[in-house]
Amino acid sequence: MTHPPVTFLWPELLWLLLVLPLLVITYVWLLRRRKRAALRFASLSIVREAMDRGPGWRRHVPPLLLLLAFAAMLLASARPMAVVLLPSQQQTIILAMDVSGSMRATDVEPNRLVASQNAAKAFLAELPRHVRVGIVAFAGSAQVVQPITLSREDLVAAIDKFQLQRATAIGSAIVVALSELFPGQGIDLANMTYGRQSDPFAPQGRAIDQPQTEQKAFEPVAPGSYTSAAIILLTDGQRTTGVDTAEAAKLAADRGVRVYTVGVGTVDGEVIGFEGWSMRVRLDEDTLKDVARMTQAEYYYAGTADNLKKVYETLSTRLTVEKKETEISALLALAASLLVLLSAGLSLLWFQRVL
Repeated sequence: MTHPPVTFLWPELLWLLLVLPLLVITYVWLLRRRKRAALRFASLSIVREAMDRGPGWRRHVPPLLLLLAFAAMLLASARPMAVVLLPSQQQTIILAMDVSGSMRATDVEPNRLVASQNAAKAFLAELPRHVRVGIVAFAGSAQVVQPITLSREDLVAAIDKFQLQRATAIGSAIVVALSELFPGQGIDLANMTYGRQSDPFAPQGRAIDQPQTEQKAFEPVAPGSYTSAAIILLTDGQRTTGVDTAEAAKLAADRGVRVYTVGVGTVDGEVIGFEGWSMRVRLDEDTLKDVARMTQAEYYYAGTADNLKKVYETLSTRLTVEKKETEISALLALAASLLVLLSAGLSLLWFQRVL
């Protein structure tokens, strides 16, 4: 179901637009009345000469502009709503980046890790300076390698220090990123990893000597509704350990946080060797698409270094501006004011009078 381009909070006021035809009729009547008065001249040749020297089409321009101004003001009174591009409210972004051994694959030149590092640094350079960024690196485990900060230099330094490790814990990366966004809620990643508790943000058990206090139950919000922050998850492989990816995505969705997923590498994969072992590493696109879908975000495929840079450029634009339904009464009121000024200005310029 498509959303109508324009809706109105007070649609009943649109009936006021019926005044516009009445104004047109009044204007035509005044013109005819003036023409009849002109016929009272003694000589018809004088009338014809006066009409030839008349303003012609210009005489109708100021009234037309004034009519459009009235129309804009009447539409503004009905409080129209439209989907427009506005600066995003997102003030914080968490980059969750895969540093597992499979990132040494060279199907993305010079290899997946270096390509992702270069693209991430270019992404940081494009972000507005007021946007805070944190970095989570993950392989067999996930950890915050750079807490949320405005310092682009610290972020670049953290990216340059990435070290390859074994395994891939995609779900753990999402949970750690959430803990960085919501530090006050507390988190026990071990509970979720080993299945003792499904929600690591839930209140933990109290000590025996502590008084029992009523804990406020967590209430999920609509997916994608938390507009203050977002997570960008970049990975090239399949989850092999850690928190279940779908379970972690649900945690993000319940908190309204969008998780934009970026798949780097190829679906067929590549055979790589690492610390004495070899294996074929494949991109699990289906899981990444599911994470993006559950959190009302988007999935991006980056099969080459150039594609990866374009993905980050797209994300930079996507996260700094957003489509949002908002009231545009003020814009219509501004347009009406400009039309009135233009009408009066042309009237003064052409006829030395205001309308």
